[in-house]
Amino acid sequence: MRKPLASLLGISSMLAASIVAASEVNLYTTREPGLIQPLLEQFTDDTGIKVNTVFVKDGLIERVKAEGKKSPADVLMTVDIGNLIDLVEAGITQSVDSEELNSIIPPNLRGPDGHWYTLSMRDRVAYVAEDIDLDAITYEEFADPKWKGKVCIRSGQHPYNTGLIAAMITHNGVDATEQWLRGVKDNLGRKAAGGDRDVARDILGGICDIGIANAYYVGRMKNSKPGTDAREWGDAIKVVRPTFENSENKGTHVNISGAAVAKHAPSKDNAVQLLEYLVSEKAQGMYANANYEYPIRDDVELDPVVASFGKLVVDSLPLTEVAKNRKLASELVDKVGFDN
Repeated sequence: MRKPLASLLGISSMLAASIVAASEVNLYTTREPGLIQPLLEQFTDDTGIKVNTVFVKDGLIERVKAEGKKSPADVLMTVDIGNLIDLVEAGITQSVDSEELNSIIPPNLRGPDGHWYTLSMRDRVAYVAEDIDLDAITYEEFADPKWKGKVCIRSGQHPYNTGLIAAMITHNGVDATEQWLRGVKDNLGRKAAGGDRDVARDILGGICDIGIANAYYVGRMKNSKPGTDAREWGDAIKVVRPTFENSENKGTHVNISGAAVAKHAPSKDNAVQLLEYLVSEKAQGMYANANYEYPIRDDVELDPVVASFGKLVVDSLPLTEVAKNRKLASELVDKVGFDN
């Protein structure tokens, strides 16, 4: 018996929808889409898989939870290890078993069970006035009284700084970190506020001699058009990568941008393919030269400005261990009145 035309049309529509879905992947991201759009467009050109990007500035976890099993999200992308761990703890990610991801990304930069992966790194470094003779410093030395009135930094409650403070707790303990925070506060040349680029601005203005901020901002500033404020701020400083005194490998603290596959991803295979693409040599080169973030691969050519900072040795502490101390770090910031 022949099937009715309406039935055949229905089956045809279902097959067409299936084909479309198979060639797409849905990305929920808290990163400004413009920062990663060139990567996503290149992925589509190379694979034929269209990336539907949804920018979620706030409430990513709440949104995915509310959508439940019908959530269209395939990949969840965010900045800061704490935010990634929050996704996992909220139960909205799933484990991925990818030989490619596991072979490229070091164990300390991915979840032990495949629930999250680092895509790029942001090293927390020292901005130093160009005329100061300083080529090495530890994070602990920012509390040295010799820098009294000479240190600039953004709010201690910013995730970039709570991550650093959490790493300090992991290395040195709570009591020592509290004393360190008090020492850094005593050394501030102005209130802990603003952004990382403001640290460079205030070094140029003579308010501070050194500061703590992310290295990738320096890539942006020093590559800005000559004569702009940003270029002048960048030209006023040099980058020194601090280490922890108790670090086994004398490495520098990094925070990350990373991603996870959503728990109910309707296109899991495409999601994994996107993550694998984002750690490919081509994509990592775009991270390094478009965003000035540090790639996780060693075989990627760096932007000349970033390359001038020297080789990055990443602190060997697993980021999962650091993330456990985020709450303690935040409490210490309030306890010592760091932002007051």
